[in-house]
Amino acid sequence: MAAPVPPGAPRQQPPTGPPPNFQQNPNALADNFQNMNLNRPPSSNTRPPPFGQPPPFSSSSPASPMTRPGPFPSGATLRPASGSPSPTLPPNMAPGRPSGPPFGQPPPFGARPPPPGAFPSSMPPSAGSPPYGAPLPGTRPSPVASSSPVNMGPSGTPSGFMSNGPPAPAFQAGQRFAPPGSSQHQPPMGAPPAMGPPARGPPQAGAMRPFMGSPGAGASQVLPPSGMGQAAPAFGGPPQAMLGSVASPYAPQMPSQPVSMVPPMPGSMPPPRMYGMPPPMQNQMTAISPVIGQTGGTQPGASKIDPNQIPRPIPSSSVILHDTRQGNQANPPPPATSDYIVRDTGNCSPRYMRCTINQIPCTADLLTTSGMQLALLVQPLALPHPSEEPIQIVDFGEGGPVRCSRCKGYINPFMKFIDQGRRFICNLCGFTDETPRDYHCNLGPDGRRRDADERPELCRGTVEFVATKEYMVREPMPAVYFFLIDVSMNAVQTGATAAACSSINQVIGDLPVSTVSICRIWEGPRTMVGIATFDSTIHFYNLKRALQQPLMLIVPDVQDVYTPLQTDVIVSVSECRQHLELLLESIPTMFENTRTSESAFGAAIKAAFLAMKSTGGKLMVFQSDNAFPDQFIMSSVLPSIGLGALAAREAEGRSNVSAGDKEAHKLLQPADKTLKDMAVEFAEYQVCVDVFITTKTYVDIASISVIPKVTGGQVYYYHPFSVVSDSVKLCNDLRWNVSRPQGFEAVMRVRCSQGIQVQEYHGNFCKRIPTDVDLPGIDCDKAIMVTLKHDDKLQDGAECAFQCALLYTTVYGERRIRVTTLSLPCTSNLSNLFRMADLDTQFVCFLKQAAREIPITPPLHVREQVTNFCINILLSYRKFCATVSSSGQLILPEALKLLPLYTLALIKSAGLRIDGKIDDRSFWINYVSSVSTPSAIPLVYPRMIAVHDLDTQACYDGNGSIVPAPLPLSSEHVNDEGIYLLENGQDCLIYAGNSVNPDIMQQLLGVPSADQGGAEFTLQQYDNPLSKKLNEVVNEIRRQRCSFLRLRLCRKGDQSGMAFFWYLIEDKVPTGGLSYVEFLVHIHRQIQMKMSS
Repeated sequence: MAAPVPPGAPRQQPPTGPPPNFQQNPNALADNFQNMNLNRPPSSNTRPPPFGQPPPFSSSSPASPMTRPGPFPSGATLRPASGSPSPTLPPNMAPGRPSGPPFGQPPPFGARPPPPGAFPSSMPPSAGSPPYGAPLPGTRPSPVASSSPVNMGPSGTPSGFMSNGPPAPAFQAGQRFAPPGSSQHQPPMGAPPAMGPPARGPPQAGAMRPFMGSPGAGASQVLPPSGMGQAAPAFGGPPQAMLGSVASPYAPQMPSQPVSMVPPMPGSMPPPRMYGMPPPMQNQMTAISPVIGQTGGTQPGASKIDPNQIPRPIPSSSVILHDTRQGNQANPPPPATSDYIVRDTGNCSPRYMRCTINQIPCTADLLTTSGMQLALLVQPLALPHPSEEPIQIVDFGEGGPVRCSRCKGYINPFMKFIDQGRRFICNLCGFTDETPRDYHCNLGPDGRRRDADERPELCRGTVEFVATKEYMVREPMPAVYFFLIDVSMNAVQTGATAAACSSINQVIGDLPVSTVSICRIWEGPRTMVGIATFDSTIHFYNLKRALQQPLMLIVPDVQDVYTPLQTDVIVSVSECRQHLELLLESIPTMFENTRTSESAFGAAIKAAFLAMKSTGGKLMVFQSDNAFPDQFIMSSVLPSIGLGALAAREAEGRSNVSAGDKEAHKLLQPADKTLKDMAVEFAEYQVCVDVFITTKTYVDIASISVIPKVTGGQVYYYHPFSVVSDSVKLCNDLRWNVSRPQGFEAVMRVRCSQGIQVQEYHGNFCKRIPTDVDLPGIDCDKAIMVTLKHDDKLQDGAECAFQCALLYTTVYGERRIRVTTLSLPCTSNLSNLFRMADLDTQFVCFLKQAAREIPITPPLHVREQVTNFCINILLSYRKFCATVSSSGQLILPEALKLLPLYTLALIKSAGLRIDGKIDDRSFWINYVSSVSTPSAIPLVYPRMIAVHDLDTQACYDGNGSIVPAPLPLSSEHVNDEGIYLLENGQDCLIYAGNSVNPDIMQQLLGVPSADQGGAEFTLQQYDNPLSKKLNEVVNEIRRQRCSFLRLRLCRKGDQSGMAFFWYLIEDKVPTGGLSYVEFLVHIHRQIQMKMSS
């Protein structure tokens, strides 16, 4: 716990060196991740590597030790406020995701008058740190982000949260927030990360040049033929401009029509920009002009777009150093998929909160005119980069954190102190409040408190407060993990039962005997575990130490279920570890001869919940919340009997094949309300459920996934399940599930400045009151989308603030409030909205909205809505902002020039495939609902690399790059003599052409041809350089995605080859999907029609 210090304590001069934990080698994170040493004390045993290749049911060997931080890299790319990219690359930076936009040199860190200050000289405990000096939670390689909406009530409405217990009348009816109180002083902060000299990033080809002429000062354009179309409805949510009709490009046949092209106007060519960055010039745009007589079109001689001029993502290997504010102004964040290091200088890190537009429109009409949506993506527990400063913990003592007495907003760097510090003005509601007497400090000449730089809550955008008893309705819950395993005949025969038991054993089997720690779970009296199995009946197990061996307790009634005494089936980990290991080894043998094919899934999770009702916790059927499983459920057959029984609803469901338009959206909805009603009850008692589904048949994920969604859990889907290829993935998924940073019994609320209010929240949670979302489990991978709307006009030039407060219990039993604050300028200039738009956040928001529409709207209509969303944005820019007058060019705003590509990728994604399997689409919808921004982009726009020539590619350059540069997702870049790897964060496909050199196949995959290899396999490392490099590339991808991607071998001419080519979204699809060039033509045609109407 942080020790208090008096206000205005002496502060040392900030050092000029690198951040205290800056990694010299970014790839060192792989060691940290593979060791999975999160939340582990120093004395604990080393954990098996999650990305190794252990035998299906054996323990992994210890991993290499964690890499130590190194010196500051001299060539790291800084993010100046504006300017061109850096011409040089840092010598020791890993490539990572595409690099974001650089900005100009910041003022000296801590310089005034900006509200946020410099780093103090000492550091208090960081957020989430274990008690008694245990190590900090580990970090995860891939970035994250998320958001969700909420309304800020008036001063008379409840404005706090204390949801850490079962529902009670007082809790439900009374005021949920504690009154503000006096505070004790908190400790000083730690040493600052140093800023190196200003540098410029490498030149990028971000701005597309017109083939003929030039557009103007900042847009992207593409030229298509003309045609007519019909209107499609827009998405629900924020007000959007429906500016005309859109012809559907998704009919089975749509021949392209030639159209006369108007030559583009000559002009100056825009400078090249880095991928995804907001340009410094107003109205910066990209223009794509026609090439006459290009081959490959449907009609020879027709005007076509030059494929070499169309926008594509441009990756960068440089690491961006990003200050969240510079010169007292918000600094636009780098792209979510780029590799960046954040220094919190007042605004929160974009890992925790991102806005779709980095300047807020002053009026609702201006937002409507733009066609864009205003929303936040909030990921409150996101993993920081290992070189970033840990989140500071502030303890105000019994009085609790300082808050506005009207809106209950928390103290933050943007609250202005007046009257010599005796009062402060809330930046959220504008109310002038009295400063608590023990928190008073005089103001300096610049109007800031003299102790602002020593107080994290006054100079950091993200801080964590220690919650007082006023924020609790009971003692913080213990960490309870309950494992529920399917032992029906199908599960046993397919090896799913043995794989589940082995995975649990590997995750818990290396716990130390002492009550000091558990592998990623804090072991001791507060860490408890239970286990049960189910088929047509439910089997609990008494794990008390007094028994010589575990005792089975059978519950035969699956209609009116009950549970044995909780004290018998949920016991301390230190007490039951030996019995638990013995039981997990025995379960596969105990049921190996079973002939029971029924599965009482619903009854089993209900019975497990009854056992956990008084404590809450994680239930794993192998099931988990997207962040923190309480109950793991392993299911491999359609739940067929007992409470919540399901039946194959259609012939399509029984065989898990595709369904037509008329049936599809019905099959993507839950069968009935039974499971949802159960899930709401689970959430009320703080039980989070994660489901691990191992199956070869239809299991109705649309119905089963309701439980994880409402309880903050997650669905893991292994289809078709293979013991050979999926056992290791299952083990690694479970290990990351229980070891990642996470919390229990959480409540979240987002507050906004006057003039903006929360419209709606989207994600995996339970919502019982309009302003808050209840999260029985929350983890670092979960994101919540918050849509916003205007309720008044904002002042041009003023700042609009957003604050997310998450009240949760750590795995160490500590009640915390994580407060994340973002302040952005307001504008009445439409051009500024397009210039400061965040492409990744905009796209992920309408990706999530599309996923919500799929179960209730035919896929064809959803595709039209998605396309219409893209067209309205580009039409608004072309009509009101673009400087090019030629109708022969499609004008794309520079910040959104990849929006058509991502839109096309979404249209062709698994969730919108009419011929897709019902369970596949249901899983996709559930995954998207809580996916973070960095994980959402590769889900719809995968990464493809060539692996047949890894030994000749410059994979190891001065920046430490391991993964080669990606290729465009087009068959033009796939050679029949090559081998290619394509990954989307979920699966990893390896495609081998028919004419591949047998020697290369033998070196890489151990077989002379793809025909001799199975579709599902485990990657082996052979004694040759090519195989070694392929293994390094695959392991690096798994590290970046924080997931053990399953490998599948694809061959040309069969179903696996078709699956590979489906991901090449720039190609035309035989079922009616347009190619990238054709889609740009279609987009431009609709804009031309609307402009002329």
